[in-house]
Amino acid sequence: MTLPGAPVAAPIAAAPKRPNVVLILVDDAALMDFGAFGGEARTPNIDRLAARGAMFTGYHTSPLCSPSRAMLLTGVDNHRAGVATIEEVLPASQRGKPGYGLHLEPGVLTVADRLKQAGYRTLMAGKWHLGHGEGQLPNGHGFDRSLALDASGADNWAAKPYMPYYADAPWFEDGVRARMPANYYSSDLLVDRMIRYLDEKPAGAQPFLAYLAFQAVHIPVQAPRQFSDHYRGRFDGGWAELRRQRAERARELGILPPGAPVQDMPQLAKAWESLSEADRRTYARSMEVYSGMLEAMDASIGRLIRRLGERGELENTLFVVTSDNGPEPSDPVHAPGMGLWMAQHGYDRNLQTLGERGSLNYIGPEWAAAISSPGGLYKFYTSEGGIHVPLIMSGPGIAPATRVTSATFVTDVTPTILDFASAPPAPAKTVSLDGRSLRPALADNAATAHPDDEAVGMEVSGNAALFRGAWKIVRNMAPVGDGRWRLFNMEADPGETRDLSGDQPAVFKSMLADYAAYERRVGVQPLPEGYNSMKQVAVNAIQRQLGFALPAFGAIIAGLVALVAGGNWLRRRKRAA
Repeated sequence: MTLPGAPVAAPIAAAPKRPNVVLILVDDAALMDFGAFGGEARTPNIDRLAARGAMFTGYHTSPLCSPSRAMLLTGVDNHRAGVATIEEVLPASQRGKPGYGLHLEPGVLTVADRLKQAGYRTLMAGKWHLGHGEGQLPNGHGFDRSLALDASGADNWAAKPYMPYYADAPWFEDGVRARMPANYYSSDLLVDRMIRYLDEKPAGAQPFLAYLAFQAVHIPVQAPRQFSDHYRGRFDGGWAELRRQRAERARELGILPPGAPVQDMPQLAKAWESLSEADRRTYARSMEVYSGMLEAMDASIGRLIRRLGERGELENTLFVVTSDNGPEPSDPVHAPGMGLWMAQHGYDRNLQTLGERGSLNYIGPEWAAAISSPGGLYKFYTSEGGIHVPLIMSGPGIAPATRVTSATFVTDVTPTILDFASAPPAPAKTVSLDGRSLRPALADNAATAHPDDEAVGMEVSGNAALFRGAWKIVRNMAPVGDGRWRLFNMEADPGETRDLSGDQPAVFKSMLADYAAYERRVGVQPLPEGYNSMKQVAVNAIQRQLGFALPAFGAIIAGLVALVAGGNWLRRRKRAA
């Protein structure tokens, strides 16, 4: 289906052997957040890339950021790459186990490693979250220049933490702790730095990889007011209405088959009508800021595109745009103790300045469930709302208005980039790729990226899925899921509304066997009894805060001991006198 206003598909010349590559990763964006996919935000630059290239409507990633980033940048399953989950939810029983070191293992090469060997300049700006310390930052994994946030997130207006798990916002440039500007906005800062890196060499001197990992639209959801104000009143109808509207647009755009059902809002979701007028205004404004954050990011992407045009490098640049997982449901503001922490770190959540400097804004589980439409649930979970996200590829060798509907996965991105770049084979004794190049599917949508009999699994902290042809099994853990496996036919029921495990017992049994084989192959470790990811976050954050406080507490104790000793010494001197 051709999108409105998109050029008619036509064959174009074969891609040059060494295109530049711009890999853009959005943080926590839903499948339909971009305008080209039916979203509310104004994203004209991303939409033009989609119209001039390929939209993937069957693309899946993992449900959490670090595992997705590991797979995106290496083409290797997250467990085999060494990043099975994220440290914030890691239980003590999994620490130190193979695949759970939460940094890229020796022998796991990034796309930057591979392209650097092929003669590319390799540049990065944005969130890293793939290991800490010497050798684990981008400069240790193939990037020539990098400005990297070594955390799951941070404030967008200042270098400060956004949750109690972190003491600060750890930014590094080329592996060295970076001093950040006094005033900045994250999307502008990252593109400014990437343009600076690009301009360090003359245009055309060397092909480049530019990896931009935006903070948008991760918590804290923040945006300049001039962008957020574009959406005044847009979300006043509430989350159930927005979920319905997105499902309707998904059908119009061919993302969802015309007769396919979708899930309603989750049972635990608050009814919009039950909220006070003040709460409705605050929640509606939170989504206005969310859309403004997407638009602000898109505007910065536009500046990068214009700069590449000025350098004469735009036509030979392959763009890849995607998200690391589905939308974020967390409410950090109302967690126990957060009021004190926010006051200590200069945060509030006032309606008048929501999303602006000093505002700790979020959208919460109801809006996350709404914007995940036509999928169910959201980030953390392997239902479609958590793992079905947008993917766009545009550039030389890709025909305009291409639509790829077959199942594709995050591990396929690096093999595709390496294919377009005509990269040489990997050195000996490196970890093999799990993904496949998507060039055949880009050339002919009838050529599926993965054969119907190939099983592709994923697992993060117990939340798991396995795809094979039209079938998917999925398991979601507490606190939202019940830990049961379910079976869905994704061609007939991409909204996951009818569990077929009882109707198709043979298919269900064979897919469970495939998943068990996947677990053995990649080394999935068992979870402790009663594991709950949200409780684990709280436990880990408390432990971290105690760790931050221990040095100061130790200094206080040492001072008290010194005072007591000094007092005793003075008393002895007086007696002696």
